[in-house]
Amino acid sequence: MRNFLFLFIAAVGLFSPLQAQDIHFSQFYAAPLNLNPALTGVMNANQRISVNYRNQWASVLRGDAFNTYNASYDNRIAVGRYDFIGIGGSLWGDKAGSLNFSTTQLHGSFSYSKRMSGYRSSASYLVMGFDAGVSQRGLDLANARWGSQNSGGVWDPTLPSGEGQFAGRNNFFYPEAAAGLMWFTTINEHNNYYIGGAYSHINRANQSFTSTTYVPLASKFTVHAGGEFELAERMSMLPGAVVFLQGPSKEINFGTSFRFKLGSSRIQEEGIQFGLWSRLSNKINSGLLIDAVIASTRFDYNDFSIGFSYDINVSPLSAASNGNGGFEFSLIYKIFGPESRDVYCPNF
Repeated sequence: MRNFLFLFIAAVGLFSPLQAQDIHFSQFYAAPLNLNPALTGVMNANQRISVNYRNQWASVLRGDAFNTYNASYDNRIAVGRYDFIGIGGSLWGDKAGSLNFSTTQLHGSFSYSKRMSGYRSSASYLVMGFDAGVSQRGLDLANARWGSQNSGGVWDPTLPSGEGQFAGRNNFFYPEAAAGLMWFTTINEHNNYYIGGAYSHINRANQSFTSTTYVPLASKFTVHAGGEFELAERMSMLPGAVVFLQGPSKEINFGTSFRFKLGSSRIQEEGIQFGLWSRLSNKINSGLLIDAVIASTRFDYNDFSIGFSYDINVSPLSAASNGNGGFEFSLIYKIFGPESRDVYCPNF
């Protein structure tokens, strides 16, 4: 029997031209630089620090569950009287499985916000952004189970492994590039809307762990939209939606949150949010299905925003997961400078 990895091989596509799908966050609005490089520096503050963490499928995979983290920093710089540039960078990583299949990405981003009409507190802007960086993919073969260790249908770790005959690369780096556009309009401090799109993995880097197979990373198209609309003096609705298209994979997240305002500190509103969202995804070569229902909450206090969400699995996998999906945490910290300016963009 040939030496080969027989567990997790199919999942990560080592020997077949499968196309990987990117990480995703249910709180996509709380990971702006991961969503669209055009969101770099688009904020009602001078600087922003964002942190995200996601744990998924622990009920099925136990200690081998998916763990995803993201951290970013961006800075808004005024250009002239109305325009702005944004400069930032982010680091994200993802690890799963007994072979610790991991992806890590470090990249920098830049954007330019051009006022198209109106004034700073009531205006429309066109934003252009791009980012570039480097990614790393790795695989730990120490815990691999090989065909040569098959003894009558039972794995025998005392038998020789095939690791020495693995003709491939279990750790490699590749470049990344992405570009994005966004249009937003602020009607006033409490009403706005936006729509944007991004094109990621422009260079379609090789993802194969073998030295004989070329597996391009599929380019990803992202379209997102949303806004804030005041329903009452201290209550707003914040609908949002995002569509990801990458190779044969499709995903749609949509829903809304309701913000109840408790006070005001600078431009950042103090309050609490409650939201309900849905995630649709597709079976390969089949139609869309409801993958999860997402309950979310967020607390805004002074310059901090802390968000929590939980995915309730409603797909056919719920038989194995008992409906459990993924827990997610987000933290946004905004730094305000001495200069006082009116609101110029949506409050993400």
